[in-house]
Amino acid sequence: MHRLLSGDYPRSAVLSTLVVVIVLALAFAPFLFPGPLAYRTYSSICLFTMLVLSYDILLGYTRIISFAHAMFYGIGAYAMAIALRDIGPNWTAMAVGMTAGLTTALAVAFVIALFSLRVRAVFFALVTLAVAVGFMTLVSKLYTFTGGEDGIAFQVPFVLGPGYTFTESPVPGFDLVGFLGSGDLAGSVFDVRTSGALLVYYVLFVAAIGVFLALLRMMNSPFGRVCQAIRENEFRAEALGYRTVVFRTINVCISAMIAAFAGALAAVSLRYISPDAVLSFDLMVNILLMTVIGGMGTLYGAIVGTTLFVLAETYLQSLLALAHDASAPLPLLAAMLDPERWYLWLGVLFVLSVYFFPRGIVGQLRARARRRAHRRATTDAANPPQNPSETPG
Repeated sequence: MHRLLSGDYPRSAVLSTLVVVIVLALAFAPFLFPGPLAYRTYSSICLFTMLVLSYDILLGYTRIISFAHAMFYGIGAYAMAIALRDIGPNWTAMAVGMTAGLTTALAVAFVIALFSLRVRAVFFALVTLAVAVGFMTLVSKLYTFTGGEDGIAFQVPFVLGPGYTFTESPVPGFDLVGFLGSGDLAGSVFDVRTSGALLVYYVLFVAAIGVFLALLRMMNSPFGRVCQAIRENEFRAEALGYRTVVFRTINVCISAMIAAFAGALAAVSLRYISPDAVLSFDLMVNILLMTVIGGMGTLYGAIVGTTLFVLAETYLQSLLALAHDASAPLPLLAAMLDPERWYLWLGVLFVLSVYFFPRGIVGQLRARARRRAHRRATTDAANPPQNPSETPG
């Protein structure tokens, strides 16, 4: 476990429990939560976890504020979509799309970093914002190539589609339908568990776990330590002889490739993309919110922040509808709990999370654990245990 987590443990019992619960829930999600809405929810959690992880190594470890991160996600998605549309729904097209997406993202990120990382903070953010807006405009105008505002609908290999059934039961010799009963639940679970969509989901799940462990290893390596030194004091890191621009450029390129990787997998999962879905500024804001809510510079925060945000975004409107109906006798309260105001309440939840967790959820839980450990150590030092052999008889 020490090697698997690169020695970077959650360092909080509450956080450890929370991460284990989330990972186990995602591991068995298709079996526990049937239905298309649930499937879309836990698939989104895996996709956005990779996307937020890639952004966290920028914002959390080197203090690079980029507004072009959604652009790299869109590059990966469009590369995969165009390849599957033009070559055909086969594995060759997927390989071409993935390679083209990663290569293009790497090239664009390198050019942006080469010409922009020498400027500081807000100026770099403005440069990336201008590039992202220009790229989105370009995608919208190149209708014959990108589909414009209408987007691209395409087919994936049949084995990855919802119409493919790879077995009547996921466990040989096990009658799943008979075990679950002959109700709607059994039918919906059976459909999810035996279709190609199940395979796509587990590709997303394994990819998210792999990206998390790989970045955890990277940020606890000498390269990651230098990135953290740059975050704390860039001038001191330069004085120690580190070429900070080189380290920041490498970090930007790695982050862009991971975002493009997530975008390519998102295209396979959704089988349809458009500028609003993979390039919009709202998407960039959501990435930033998930990173801040979870806790910057922790990587564990990507898991926690993404899960809470996606669940809130998906189910908050339904919860407000229930509260709205329950508060019908109180017109003012019912008006405030109108489901159409769900974005307002989502903003309220974000403000509260920042107020009560200024370091992010993970940062706050770790700080609380450190305080408890310090109090315990202080108490033990003030009251050392007596040696029975020295106690007067």
